[in-house]
Amino acid sequence: MIWNESVECMSREEMRKVQSIRLKRVVERVYHNCEPYRKRMQEAGVTPDDIQSIDDIVKLPFTSKKDLRDYYPFGLLSAPMSEIVRVHASSGTTGKPIVVGYTRADLAMWAEAGARCLTAYGLGKNDVVQVSYGYGLFTGGLGAHAAVENIGGTVIPMSSGNTEKQIMLMKDLGAKALAATPSYALYLAEALANSGIPRDEFQLKVGIFGAEPWTEAMRKDLEAKLGIKAYDIYGLTEISGPGVGFECECQNGTHLNEDLFYPEIINPETGEPVEPGKEGELVFTTLTKEGMPLIRFRTRDLTKLIYEKCSCGRTLVRMGRILGRSDDMLIIRGVNVFPSQVEAVLCEQEEFEPHFFITVDRVNNTDTFEIQVEVKEAYYSDEISKMLNLQKKLAHKIQSVVGIQPAIKLVEPRSIERSQGKAKRVLDKRKFQ
Repeated sequence: MIWNESVECMSREEMRKVQSIRLKRVVERVYHNCEPYRKRMQEAGVTPDDIQSIDDIVKLPFTSKKDLRDYYPFGLLSAPMSEIVRVHASSGTTGKPIVVGYTRADLAMWAEAGARCLTAYGLGKNDVVQVSYGYGLFTGGLGAHAAVENIGGTVIPMSSGNTEKQIMLMKDLGAKALAATPSYALYLAEALANSGIPRDEFQLKVGIFGAEPWTEAMRKDLEAKLGIKAYDIYGLTEISGPGVGFECECQNGTHLNEDLFYPEIINPETGEPVEPGKEGELVFTTLTKEGMPLIRFRTRDLTKLIYEKCSCGRTLVRMGRILGRSDDMLIIRGVNVFPSQVEAVLCEQEEFEPHFFITVDRVNNTDTFEIQVEVKEAYYSDEISKMLNLQKKLAHKIQSVVGIQPAIKLVEPRSIERSQGKAKRVLDKRKFQ
């Protein structure tokens, strides 16, 4: 199913015309209504008159997460507070959060983007969706909630936590879809298995997972444990929460709503555009936002763009799977390591649960790299030799993928703390030295 065929199947030429008109309009908005943007553009020697088509976007300066923190809370608004009807904020644990203001038109646009996502997953007005993303300042809960209402579906606004009630209402209210972070969905899958309720008493068919990186191996694990089809939904607090991008039934990349959020791929080191199809850092410009438009916002997500028409019929550009974040990347003894690489290895090994915790430290001027990993109950043993063999096997597998050997610490099942929101999987102690 396609929610808005006139946009989602638009020709590339027509899309470029729409993007060009909207880019010029949003640049004029920020230039005249937001002093920091006006000052930055003047320093770069750019005026709104210099922006005549989408190709001119490269003339504009970048925006970063640092800018949003520097102008906290409302310094980057391009609409008066009288027009801001809601705020959302990042879930950052240190320093001040990133605050984003939305006008009524922004919320309507966000609901439109979300409706395209849910429709692509096969959901419609007769379906019940359990939203187990956190509500409140985090964009996940209310973003998914509005999308369900926009397609005419029924929302169960659960938020995260209260797992027993999650399972009870999922069954009793006939939820067809679950919207949650992949780590919390995995937590729910374990709780559901331990509940003793037969799987065939649930109507769950679709998983709507996002807000944190997850691998193909994690997808297969979730599909097997929950008996669903798992889809990725992509969004960022700074841009517009869930709904920036979505998978279709082909699951060959994430379609981006590029009439609303214009994507670029740049070299993260130089800031220069890369060749089409090459990997680099994803950059977004919000083309229709009024409250807090962002021009060339550096996401730090590492991926590539695919412009060929999809088999589903959509012409919206597709984003390849996110390889990691340039600011999540760990550099250990000169080697680039992404937590998602560790997750992928674990999901491929039958002896281990996909729950882990990485600790990086520096001892005697040398980086240390330890991974705590849960062993599945069937494989956990008091026999030291068996556990040592598992340790060696896993250390070798991870080294073959990331290029550096970790110290593996095997722990009992269910001993690593579960997350009911975004998973916290890394402690880099070097940052505190």
